[in-house]
Amino acid sequence: MTTLGTPLAPHATRVMLLGSGELGKEVVIELQRLGVETIAVDRYAHAPAQQVAHHAVTLAMTDPQALRALIERERPALVVPEIEAIATPVLEALEAAGTVRVIPTARAARLTMDREGIRRLAAETLGLPTSPYQFCSSLEELRAAIDGQDGQSGIGYPCIVKPVMSSSGKGQSRIDGSADIAHAWQYAMDGGRVSHGRVIVEGFIDFDYEITQLTVRAKGAGGTIETHFCEPIGHIQQSGDYVESWQPHPMSAAARQEAQRIAQAVTDDLGGQGLFGVELFVKGDQVWFSEVSPRPHDTGMVTMATQWQSEFELHARAILGLPVDTTLQSPGASAVIYGGVDAEDIVFADIEKALAVPQTSLRLFGKPESFVKRRMGVALARHDDLGIARERAKEAASRVRPGKPPEDAR
Repeated sequence: MTTLGTPLAPHATRVMLLGSGELGKEVVIELQRLGVETIAVDRYAHAPAQQVAHHAVTLAMTDPQALRALIERERPALVVPEIEAIATPVLEALEAAGTVRVIPTARAARLTMDREGIRRLAAETLGLPTSPYQFCSSLEELRAAIDGQDGQSGIGYPCIVKPVMSSSGKGQSRIDGSADIAHAWQYAMDGGRVSHGRVIVEGFIDFDYEITQLTVRAKGAGGTIETHFCEPIGHIQQSGDYVESWQPHPMSAAARQEAQRIAQAVTDDLGGQGLFGVELFVKGDQVWFSEVSPRPHDTGMVTMATQWQSEFELHARAILGLPVDTTLQSPGASAVIYGGVDAEDIVFADIEKALAVPQTSLRLFGKPESFVKRRMGVALARHDDLGIARERAKEAASRVRPGKPPEDAR
């Protein structure tokens, strides 16, 4: 039996989020709807989730002493990592000591915080199909991995280079020839969440499309963990960052079954409870594993328009041991709203024009600082015809005009 306390009371159920971006904000909202007391932690003040949580803490989460002190002081029932840049050995130690339960597990947080841990698990331990890859710790190693050496062939061109630890496509680039290698290495070094001086280089897969297979591990009626799948989410990325997503993405029955097999294999191994975003490449009936996040996925923001329970409600329910329902309510789509300017204190104009597009809604994240290519919001659209839903989402997003406040308003 699950018992939930009252916020700010002696027997409150307290949940701490490590990372307080736009995805964490929606998780906090869903937790609060269930009467959970929330603590939102981030490296900068006034992050989106901090604006709606009961408590906000600004902290360098890569600092092991500071992170340990915070958790031991606050004593939350659950710690929910929402980003990769966290001192995960502290989480493992505190979980092992019985101080706190980490979502989905401290091991999962450690393995998925960098691409090396999760890729080696998927390809070398679980034997799942992936693109060819190598890990490199220097520019020279990267050149050798791509071009080959000592008579051994390399990964070749085109290929993709990514930092072992980053998010939202930061530091990721495509290499089409040897002249691109040095720039790709430096770009990866600049774009990593934490400077590990290490990258993954992946051979290019000629896929038809890529999907996110949202996968939920939640308690069933008998108290055992059951696996649930959402309808597949199609998406478009630019420089590794999602710009548009839709649900459901049409797939063959064989590809759909293989996607769920791969997703379950990875999430079963990671264990615990919660929602996972499993990224996959698909060509015909073939499916390749790409990455997994043990938390809501940016492409899954579309579920706020498409599912009876969004990915955020599913995550909140699953981590609390409550029943989940992944049923699709309506086909729909999402499109990103970028900042367009480098500035603080931006305003959003023409909101009424955006919301005049039929069957649409907006989420403006409330980030305290805008960058030209920073994701500041998302437009959502519903329609039985996916093509119409995608066009409406993009149209609504394009009508929003972020910018600096007028001079007379300052």
